Amino acid sequence: MPSTPRKSGVVLLPGAKPTPEHEHVVHKHLAIRIAALLGTRFLEEDEGQHSKGEDLYYLPADTLIDPTAWRERCGIATVNDFFGGLVSQPFMVTKAISHPRVPDGACPEGWADAFATQAGDALLDGLTVFSLDDARRAAALLLKEAPLRLKPVRATAGRGQTIIRDSQELDLVLNHLDEAEIRVWGLVLEQNLTEVRTYSVGHVQVGGISACYHGTQQLTTDHRGELVYGGSDLVVVRGDYAQLLALALEDDTRLAITQAQRYEQAALSAFPGFLASRRNYDVAHGLDHRGQVRSGVLEQSWRVGGASSAEILALQAFAADPALQCIQASTHEVFDNSPIPADATVFYQGEDSELGRLSKYARIRDYERA
Repeated sequence: MPSTPRKSGVVLLPGAKPTPEHEHVVHKHLAIRIAALLGTRFLEEDEGQHSKGEDLYYLPADTLIDPTAWRERCGIATVNDFFGGLVSQPFMVTKAISHPRVPDGACPEGWADAFATQAGDALLDGLTVFSLDDARRAAALLLKEAPLRLKPVRATAGRGQTIIRDSQELDLVLNHLDEAEIRVWGLVLEQNLTEVRTYSVGHVQVGGISACYHGTQQLTTDHRGELVYGGSDLVVVRGDYAQLLALALEDDTRLAITQAQRYEQAALSAFPGFLASRRNYDVAHGLDHRGQVRSGVLEQSWRVGGASSAEILALQAFAADPALQCIQASTHEVFDNSPIPADATVFYQGEDSELGRLSKYARIRDYERA
């Protein structure tokens, strides 16, 4: 049973841009399951509009920005009020925070040099900039060592990233970037790793039930022939990082968890007003230009994401069985007509107007120790 005050309903909060069709369907299915966890009901958009003033629970499409505004607008004040994250400045929702700024570089209001200091070796080598001039200065520093990876901070699934080997290649890319966008959101220049394995580490809480997980991501090919996110395989425990670290873990996995934990603690310390009931971190493990193993947090997701269907199914399993302590969960995004397993929970299946034929489903099963 929920240990938090009962909500009168669960509603979706649209983002600044229209939510893609397939994501909206997934979000609705998640909201219905969250409502069951909270012992309340899902409210359609028109019902939610008529329920203003009631004590609602929200599932935002994006990380929320400006705690004061959302407290006044929707009463979102604690992690018990929504599934996602809340920060004070736009750049905090992106991978811009995953590196220090270029020395003496421009930065927006709310930037905290202390974050990178506190995150320490949880970060890969790299720099964040908020102007094209600073991007050139940062590249001059980083290219002394090796080629770098230039990353627009609002792109997802690796899209828009470019390997830069010299100043000429840098200028070709920078000439096509919007400086006004960079001034607000930032731009990342990061050491380029090869043979990368990406770990997922996360923590979620709904209705007094908390779960923590580690896992890995898979890529798949979409209808355009591009490699995109194809799903995650997760091991989920009831509780927090302490319970996750109590499992028998491989060294690389344990390092990824401790780095995500350190990154999160740095955010809680450096960013006043930061709240998140859904926290997910991508941690890269690969080789640098010298062939040395490097590991660090690439970026955070403090909003509903690709692994959320597995997260919510795991929370429901823990709610249904108080003795259950650990479970395996997986998400799958399939761009063909492959059969869906009988034990799968389908969150979307159809012809998306932008992506074409797509199926999204999740599975849970008993935890099998290696």
